[in-house]
Amino acid sequence: MRIIDKTSLQDEGGNISFIARIQGTLKYGFNWYPELEAQKVVIAQLDRLLEKGFVLIRNFTLPDSQIVLPMILIGPGSISVILATPVKGHFEAVGSEWNRLINNGSPFPERRNLVDLVAKLARAFQVYLEKYKIQIDVPIDPILIASDPGAQIESLRPIARVLRSDGIKPFATTLLQERPIMRPESVYALAEKILNPKLQADENANASADLTPGSRAQAIFNASAQANDVPAQLRESSPARPLAKPTQRKSSGLSRTQIILLVIMGLIECCVIAAGAYVLFFLT
Repeated sequence: MRIIDKTSLQDEGGNISFIARIQGTLKYGFNWYPELEAQKVVIAQLDRLLEKGFVLIRNFTLPDSQIVLPMILIGPGSISVILATPVKGHFEAVGSEWNRLINNGSPFPERRNLVDLVAKLARAFQVYLEKYKIQIDVPIDPILIASDPGAQIESLRPIARVLRSDGIKPFATTLLQERPIMRPESVYALAEKILNPKLQADENANASADLTPGSRAQAIFNASAQANDVPAQLRESSPARPLAKPTQRKSSGLSRTQIILLVIMGLIECCVIAAGAYVLFFLT
């Protein structure tokens, strides 16, 4: 399987330093780094199971927007948008609902609706492909994968496919058994088109010429939304970059909350270093 990694804030070796981790947490939220680690677990298993002819694009930012798709898996007979999560505990996915089962099995809605999130990411990807005239012959499959074996999930007709960690191997087997509609060369070419899209000339080019990059990105998300505000939810729940309002000027400094968080994490790091020095010089 060919892996194309577009993850930001990592070095050439694919590692994220302590400072980069702080920066990512300040920008993207506390779920950002744990979900990157969950991606590594899922990708390692898929890489062992899937053969030549599959491409996985990791953390791809849609052009002219700040929408990041966690994983896009392209195969000879399938295309999937995958969200990996490190959650533990008992959950249920019912339709568009994502609930934690507590006490005697009573459902409690989770603040981060992961099922609804990955379904909307898949719809945004579909709109992106249509916008750039990228033809595909299979539907886009939204998939939520729990990387931790401690996640127990019950599903009842969810709007996205939900897999536990032990379901990754059967999922890969299903992909290998899909009727191929693309050669490996076509799969690689499709991945290249996704990463480097080019608009084809059409009769509506003049009508779309007045759209700014920000408004085009907003249009993609508006098309992927149903009745609620998709950008707002993604800012709260996605490891992707938060959407910036087109009319809002970027602040040149950190907010008070960000400064406090930075100071706390710095103090923690100092305590760890001090403890290591104490053990080294006084206990050895």
